[in-house]
Amino acid sequence: MAKGSPVQALYELCRRTFSPSCAAASPLEARKIVSLLDSIRPEDVGLGNPDLDGEDDDERGLGFFGRDLFRNFSSSRTGRWSPPITYLHIHECENFTIGIFCLPTSSVIPLHDHPGMTVYSKILYGSLHVKAYDWTEPACLHSNGQVRLARLEKDTVLTASSPTSVLHPKTGGNLHCFTAITSCAVLDVLAPPYSPSAGRFCTYYHDYPLSYFAASSTMPDGAQEPAEEDHAWIARIQSPEDLYIRQGRYNGPSVQDYVP
Repeated sequence: MAKGSPVQALYELCRRTFSPSCAAASPLEARKIVSLLDSIRPEDVGLGNPDLDGEDDDERGLGFFGRDLFRNFSSSRTGRWSPPITYLHIHECENFTIGIFCLPTSSVIPLHDHPGMTVYSKILYGSLHVKAYDWTEPACLHSNGQVRLARLEKDTVLTASSPTSVLHPKTGGNLHCFTAITSCAVLDVLAPPYSPSAGRFCTYYHDYPLSYFAASSTMPDGAQEPAEEDHAWIARIQSPEDLYIRQGRYNGPSVQDYVP
């Protein structure tokens, strides 16, 4: 592995940027991460053939692969009939993770959140529909106590030519859903990573049109009435049983610390 590889550069930049006491990048550091991610190509991470990437006949259909990072993402019980979404692990530590999701055409990662996390996502190839929300503040709960109002942040299609997207704990679309229009790959940096021990669980949701619960909603005092086209009610759901994410073989450059 060449010391100057883009993957190594990304790792070193993240290692300098994120720490237990500083999970958020400064504006300058964030721009550097985005710029570096924007420059990474599929071949830089060992993805030479989008039709074959992440596929391994010996591993197909094995189900849950056991990493804490996506423990809530994988279903080994009933997801075996679904086209597997493949996760290629590059690096994981307590401060950040780097990895790639390879999504077959029409596959879906349902609406989910990233509590207290910043996520950088770059489409390496293919087309991906992204729908993302942020919670409204102050919180607006339906009178049944089961749904909460969210503002639509993004409803668009991203491709390899799209710039890196960034979501923050409370802005940028912290709750999002991915739908693969074509076979595609997404390079992700999460800081900090999911961690059950630290209370950072992945929670799944379903979105409902604003009018679905409007008749008995409760708005905070002084809050403006939300617009139908850019708001939705969000309800927490169980982990989807037909979601199946398995671990594939990462064939790109590895990363390591260099000691001067």
